[in-house]
Amino acid sequence: MSDRNSHSDFARPTADQLAAAASISASTIHEAAGKIGALPAAIKPLDPAMRVCGPAFTVKGAPGDNLWLHYALDQARPGDVLVVDVGGLYDAGYWGEMMTVSAQARGLGGLVINGCVRDGREMIGLRFQVFARGTCMRGTEKDRNFKGALAQPLPLGDVLVQAGDLVIGDGDGVVVIPREQVGDAIAASNARDAREAEMMDVLRTGKTTVEIYGW
Repeated sequence: MSDRNSHSDFARPTADQLAAAASISASTIHEAAGKIGALPAAIKPLDPAMRVCGPAFTVKGAPGDNLWLHYALDQARPGDVLVVDVGGLYDAGYWGEMMTVSAQARGLGGLVINGCVRDGREMIGLRFQVFARGTCMRGTEKDRNFKGALAQPLPLGDVLVQAGDLVIGDGDGVVVIPREQVGDAIAASNARDAREAEMMDVLRTGKTTVEIYGW
């Protein structure tokens, strides 16, 4: 795992796309893109104020083992968001304060893990963007014989996450948008936000949604 380019050389959203997506909510882009990409609802930010936006760097790890997350720290590029599955064993502390310090030093954008983490208060204090199923103190192993995967297609819930897809997370949860659809999803999100702003102006007059839509 010493060659930093061996798993990180994949296409990512452009800098302009990432800047445009930075202010779009997870719920908005999920709806605007066709109700796609919602990761399991149990994955939530450690702090509701946390927000993540960046390219996915996918990680397949072993149940109760965090070695492949260490490999990912060695391979991911600045701005990448680690999107991790750990084989269904959620109750372990796969990530903690020390790994967070390393991730921040390398400029990573955040962590989305289908499992638990530890040192939650410390990570909130460090202001690193962590989305997880919760916190758990159980220690993990490091089995060199387990064949995990980096930057490979990763099933997570009913979503297939590809390296380089756009990850957006906030207090409502996490959504993943396929890289080739990012431009259209951003445009659709902006249009949706504009329509909703107009609709809220009408609602403030006292009209109801039943009146407006004729349901």
